[in-house]
Amino acid sequence: MKRDGLLESKLTAMKNRGEKALIAYICGGDPSLEDTVRLVPALAAAGADVVEIGIPFSDPVADGPVIQKASVRALAAGATTAKILAAVTEIRRKTDVPIVLMTYYNPVLSYGVEKFAAEAAAAGVDGVIVPDLPLEESGPLRRAAGSSLAVAPLVAPNSGPRRRAAICAAARGFVYCVSVKGVTGFRQEIDTDIAKFMSLMRSHTHLPLAVGFGIASPEQAAGIAAECDAVVVGSALVEIISGRGRGPHLIPAVAGRARDLKQALNGLGGL
Repeated sequence: MKRDGLLESKLTAMKNRGEKALIAYICGGDPSLEDTVRLVPALAAAGADVVEIGIPFSDPVADGPVIQKASVRALAAGATTAKILAAVTEIRRKTDVPIVLMTYYNPVLSYGVEKFAAEAAAAGVDGVIVPDLPLEESGPLRRAAGSSLAVAPLVAPNSGPRRRAAICAAARGFVYCVSVKGVTGFRQEIDTDIAKFMSLMRSHTHLPLAVGFGIASPEQAAGIAAECDAVVVGSALVEIISGRGRGPHLIPAVAGRARDLKQALNGLGGL
């Protein structure tokens, strides 16, 4: 099935209907690749509109302790870029939910930029996020991605207007707006003025705006989503995975948290 543009079209349609999207992150291969294949359809069934799968890396500079530890577990269990792409192929037999890979640029370079983009698209990946890839160096990946993969950039809350405009001009799929300065992980409070941040971002792009980093509870998700189009929740789900391991309650526990998050977003006007 040709998937060009499905990620952007789904999020844009939700935005136009006034619905708030849930983007759920898990680390590929944590606790095992078999569990990743099971988790993604379960998250979709629980209400996740997009699933972000992290490719584990030994130096995840944008991630906090929870996801760092997940990467260590996944690498120790044998996860590789090739195996995660194979897992996506298997996931595609079970669900059509848009899938975005979150990876650092070193694994992409090691794999081969054109090979990575081609095989990711062939596996059924819809988009890619590379937090350590600056706009100025992103040309090779964006060219290799073409129309098959949406390269969704990150924008920090302290980015200036010229920087925001340049990043948005190159964006596809959606724009990932970082809620805080620093790394991923739980935050009791998010100090950034999200309403102001989103207003500034909307002056540069009509793409859906997703906010991530630090969002854990349904209440936080609803509060942030009131100002944007989608929220990204990762560490809160990965923490559940770390506590459950490969036990029989892993899938229901993670799906249950996703369901609670989506219900909170639905309360803002979704279906």
